[in-house]
Amino acid sequence: MRDPHMARTLNVAVIGCGVIAPAHIESYQLLPGVRVRWACDLFANKARAMAERYDIPGVCTDFRDVLRDPAVDAVSVCTDHASHAPISAAALRAGKHVLCEKALAANAAGLRQMFRAHAARPGLVFSGVLQHRFDPAMRYLKRLVEQGAFGAILTAGTHLRCLRTADYYAADTWRGTWAREGGAVLINQAIHFIDVLVWIMGGVAMLSGAHTNLTHKGVIETEDTAVASLQFCNGALGVIDATCSSNIAWEHTLAIHGSDGAVEWRNGCALKVAFASRARTTAVTKALAACVERQTISAAKVHYGAGHPAQIADFVHAIRAHRAPFVPAAAARHTVEVVLAIYAAHHRRRWLRLPARGQATDRNDE
Repeated sequence: MRDPHMARTLNVAVIGCGVIAPAHIESYQLLPGVRVRWACDLFANKARAMAERYDIPGVCTDFRDVLRDPAVDAVSVCTDHASHAPISAAALRAGKHVLCEKALAANAAGLRQMFRAHAARPGLVFSGVLQHRFDPAMRYLKRLVEQGAFGAILTAGTHLRCLRTADYYAADTWRGTWAREGGAVLINQAIHFIDVLVWIMGGVAMLSGAHTNLTHKGVIETEDTAVASLQFCNGALGVIDATCSSNIAWEHTLAIHGSDGAVEWRNGCALKVAFASRARTTAVTKALAACVERQTISAAKVHYGAGHPAQIADFVHAIRAHRAPFVPAAAARHTVEVVLAIYAAHHRRRWLRLPARGQATDRNDE
């Protein structure tokens, strides 16, 4: 017998109509049998504009109106970081599946709130947006690591150089604050690339870190530049450096170096492929060249990558198939805990240990 849940239209709501909302809406609208039923935002004009742009029937300014609608099956939470946890927890308690944008929460208390709610409703799909896990090149590099192609992995790192101006921070009052954003460049721009590094390498065991504000004094209270040293669960060492004060508008590098080979990847291209085996070097070079991403939705900025449609399709399929999503919220939680631990390590001036999928304490829990 056909599952009736598979046959009927899946109704979703998008809560938060800021810059990332169109990527969610367009991704849902690519899928057959999915309808975006609500556009919700604290500012009615933003919600109305989004609804008119995408022909969405429902408009509201209170997310609780969405949760009271029995026809809504799932929500995308696209609000400021601090509201992710209360909205996601309320949605889970209301019986809605939840896809929450990064960062999953702004602090450890928010993470606890979300996961308590999900523990009470474990049958609901709860996923965190980390769309670069769907990038073909990142998936391929993860397979190489898992296959042992690099030999003993020695070091791995991610580097982000980008620019966020005073006007960028002035446009949204929550940005650049500890209470509402939870940080700045680490928890907002760099978190996607921290995530693929942590994911590919299999988790972080311990780390130290430092951050500072070099060019945004008087603009933000959080960091515009940060570094971290890592020890991964597999024993390899790693580095993170990130800044939003660079004259380079956007440059992301991921590097993996092992005893038998190395790959450096920057902005969608392989800078270096060097393995002890010439045949493997050739094979990996060809495979990475084939991992060319194509923008599939007009709303996707270049640095978003092409992963939102793939992740949202997976989220919808997970709901219909009654399975876990490819990026369960627990995976997104570990990435946030790594970021929060960097902030805490700076504050405490020492290395911090994290269980592979464990609990890091953030600076506000001191």
